[in-house]
Amino acid sequence: MHIVIGSDQGGFEMKEALMERLTEAGITYLDVGTFDPSSVDYPDIAETACAKYLDPEEHIDLGILICGTGIGIGMAANKVKGIRCANCSETYSAKMARRHNNANFLSLGGRTLGIELAWEIIEAFLNEPFEGGRHQRRVDKIMALEA
Repeated sequence: MHIVIGSDQGGFEMKEALMERLTEAGITYLDVGTFDPSSVDYPDIAETACAKYLDPEEHIDLGILICGTGIGIGMAANKVKGIRCANCSETYSAKMARRHNNANFLSLGGRTLGIELAWEIIEAFLNEPFEGGRHQRRVDKIMALEA
């Protein structure tokens, strides 16, 4: 699995810790920043991460975005055509976001979650397959809203 990961300053510390976990788990990633705790605009990070995901030459499977709450960066990501970002603060929602909604991005709160829980959420998100079936029809309807 190859993912894209990005954060603003509110998620920088968590992103750095989670990248270590990803490496230990054998998951490769593309870090699109921020690269230090200086203030940045989370819509810029979301836009960059989504562009990398949508670029077929990058071969990205899923994305993870982190800001203070995960809300703003997730909202920004959801403005990009083709992105379905779920802001999750527990594992059940992360599983359901993948299983029923085929979410391709996960957003997390660097100031609202601990590293251990964030890692559990990521594992749930990355390891849950999309069920398809009746859920595909619903995902198609979500995507049709972009038109």
